[in-house]
Amino acid sequence: MNLTFEIQSSILDNYRNNAFYINNTYYTYKDLAQIISNIRSELKINVKKTEHFIGLITNDDIYTYASIIALWLEGKAYVPLNPEFPKDRNLSVIKQANVITVLDSSLDSAFNSVNSIMTKKLSDSKIDLHPIKISNEDFAYIFFTSGTTGTPKGVPITFGNLSGFIDAQWALDYTITENDKCLQMFELTFDLSVVSYLAPLLKGACIYTIPKDEIKYSYIFELMEDHELTYSLMVPSILHYLRPYFDEINCPSMKYSLFCGEALPLDVTEEWSKCIPNATIANVYGPTECTIYCMDYTYKRDVENKAHNGVLTIGKDMKNTSTIIVDDNNNEVETGKEGELCLSGIQLTPGYWKNEEKNKEVFFNKMHNGKETRFYRTGDLCRADEDGDVLYLGRVDFQAKIQGFRVELSEIEFHAKAALNKANAIAIAFTNNIHNTEIGLVIESEPMDTKQLIENLNLKLPKYMIPTQIKFIGNFPLNTNGKTDRNKLTELFI
Repeated sequence: MNLTFEIQSSILDNYRNNAFYINNTYYTYKDLAQIISNIRSELKINVKKTEHFIGLITNDDIYTYASIIALWLEGKAYVPLNPEFPKDRNLSVIKQANVITVLDSSLDSAFNSVNSIMTKKLSDSKIDLHPIKISNEDFAYIFFTSGTTGTPKGVPITFGNLSGFIDAQWALDYTITENDKCLQMFELTFDLSVVSYLAPLLKGACIYTIPKDEIKYSYIFELMEDHELTYSLMVPSILHYLRPYFDEINCPSMKYSLFCGEALPLDVTEEWSKCIPNATIANVYGPTECTIYCMDYTYKRDVENKAHNGVLTIGKDMKNTSTIIVDDNNNEVETGKEGELCLSGIQLTPGYWKNEEKNKEVFFNKMHNGKETRFYRTGDLCRADEDGDVLYLGRVDFQAKIQGFRVELSEIEFHAKAALNKANAIAIAFTNNIHNTEIGLVIESEPMDTKQLIENLNLKLPKYMIPTQIKFIGNFPLNTNGKTDRNKLTELFI
């Protein structure tokens, strides 16, 4: 499919429809077309053709979403930059992606070191939605995720990857039409945001966003009931926050309720199903490296669903993706045996940006179905049953999902140790009493004042990576292999 031509066609075909509902204001597809054209006009004047990656300040407004489409129609990729993240982190991303120009809808420029195009201040220009010619190898965006060295690592996604995902999304038959009202709850540095705005735009539907100054879960509740939303993709942690209000929630208009980004508990799903009596509920799975998500399981009402330790199965691979489960030597394990889940297919990123060491670590080739195939190691411990459904067992490594964001615990440790002047520290992901994941930090020392530590971490890390609890211990416990016993440390937070 030619993604940019599909976007152009959908906008023109749905001119009178509402495209976005942002902060209590509706914007039509005609409004969107005008703002896209204004930004395109400025890009043609002030951005060189050789600039491939353009920074994007992730404000929650129509100008930011229009910027994404304008960049794609110009064959360029966007690099999301959250203005609330530490400045050093954003500057690291700008440097790695060689960003020269940033699109910014703020009143004042967020970065003085780059060419800033202030999108809210542009004059109207002639409507121009005709896309330039692009190839499947051209990049659509690059997301920078948590990195083990304290430096975020870039995951570039091509138009070919993204088109492959959209093709697979439509094959799921979770139908979106121009009459649908779709939730977009994700911050734009999180890749689940892409499907949350792109899929509705391709069908002429209306997208409802969450203002940054609102309490996310309560605003979602209000949108679902007051505006009768019909389609949602959420992280499971939202359900834990909504759970106390399940008795009050009744959303018969909801047609599809999808979950991704974290393990989906079966018991909460069963309770949620009563709040949305007419909806299809699905658990979708996938890492950023395989373009948003690539596996799917449809929850079954009133019959037994597959789960492991209370976590719903992630199901089978979607169209355009192949999955295998392997041992430490990349040999496929027998059905029912546990191993690391690996993915292949056209949604797979070309590789981490300028990081050959990491690429060699997580990508490998092996013969599969008679041909040499490139696979990605997910780091997820899984096993497949006789039906081919995959059960999620946990992480192979020490990554965690916090509020849907993937976090390398070692990155938190890296910055904590730097602030602690060589004192040892270990970051722990633990489940709190409402079944959400939090970060704890264990410091190998006598108790101390941690105010300065937290201040230093806030300068280096996003808020969702800041430890919510800090414990002290004289010596870290060791397991039988002589390694630090993280399970014992986790018990400190339970």
